[in-house]
Formats: sequence, structure tokens, C-alpha cells
Amino acid sequence: MNDALERFGRDFPPGTVLFEEGQAGDYMYVVQYGEVEIRRKVGETERVLAVLPPGEFFGEMAILNGRPRSATAVVKTQARLLVIEGKTFEAMLRARPEIALRIIKSLATRLESANQHVELLLLPTANHRVVQCLRMMAEEQMALAGTQFNPGTAILVPKQVEDIAARVGLPVHEVNDVIDHLRAARLVLMTEDAGIEGDGFIVPEVGRLLEFLEFLNLKDRFGG
Repeated sequence: MNDALERFGRDFPPGTVLFEEGQAGDYMYVVQYGEVEIRRKVGETERVLAVLPPGEFFGEMAILNGRPRSATAVVKTQARLLVIEGKTFEAMLRARPEIALRIIKSLATRLESANQHVELLLLPTANHRVVQCLRMMAEEQMALAGTQFNPGTAILVPKQVEDIAARVGLPVHEVNDVIDHLRAARLVLMTEDAGIEGDGFIVPEVGRLLEFLEFLNLKDRFGG
């Protein structure tokens, strides 16, 4: 995306509903600055599936497949977005192969993330979900840092309890209960425990977290 697209830029205040789940889709969006929440109704509760930062795009699937919106998009913080109409988007894909390639790569990443999300939601207990989520987040941080996996590696996960709760589909208080038990076992530390500024978790030894996850799996399989 470049300066030629600036004519599509629009400013949105926090709380703006860009589109709702089930609506027809006529536009796709690119976040220039600010954040946008992607939400979906699960039963009677609307859950945040993702918070999109600058550089991310969304809303393209309803244009590509002609189906209703699969989620709701709400502006989280003051934002400037590129708002691109369906026909313009299709013309861009034909004229700019690099844009099409970027979208294909992004869709592949989203599919992998969706598969992981489903994997978490299928786990039987809150303990399973939170521990597996922390493991995934630790591995994501290692990948971002270009660090090779080592069971004894300590990893800083710059996330909040609310981030974990949204990812595993559990109330915040249930996630806090699991985190408290993990902290008591020294499997997880809060940044404040280690005297580090800012929010986040520290996994002192990723290998011990994996061992605990295996223990949970065996306990679930054989009872007790």
C-alpha cells in the first residue's frame, strides 16, 4: 500500500462500528494508525477475536467470496483507515500481484491462527487451555526474536490476562485462578515478580511448562 491510496483514508473515533456480523460486505479496510477489534458472538456473549494494529487489513473475505460478514469490526482507539470499495479492491488485485501475494500470505497466517484457536477451545479444562496458550505465546515470542527452542530458556510474554482470556474463551477470573496456581508453582512469573516494568508474563523454563502440560494430559486420560 502506498501514497497513491491516501485518497481512500478516513478517520474514525473509538467505538465506531465499521460492520456487523451477518451484514453484506462492500468494503475492505487497511489500518494506517490506531487499532480495530474483530468480535464474534459466541452464544449470548460477544468475544474479541483479535485486535488489529497498523499495517493489518480486514474485511476482504466478504468481498472475495460474496458471503455475509463473519464477524463484527469496532474501532478500539482513534484510527485512520483506508476504506476500499469492492470493485476497486478487485482491480488492485489484478493490477498489483504483490498485493495479492501479501493477502495470500496473510490469509495463510490467519488460517494457522484459527486452527490454533480451535485447538485451544477444544481442550477440556481451564488449566489445559491457559497452559497451552502460554506455551503458544512463548513460542511466538521466540520466533519473533529468532531464538531456537531450548527447554531451559526463559521467555518474556508481553501480554495481559485479558489477552489470554480472549484467546482461550474463558472469563478473566478463571484465567486468573490458573495463573495464580502457576505462579505458586513457579512455572510462570508476572513481570512485577521479577522487578520488570510493564505488563506481561515470564515463563522461566519453557520445558517445565511443557512437562506440566503433559502431566495434565496424562491426568485427563487416566483420571485422578
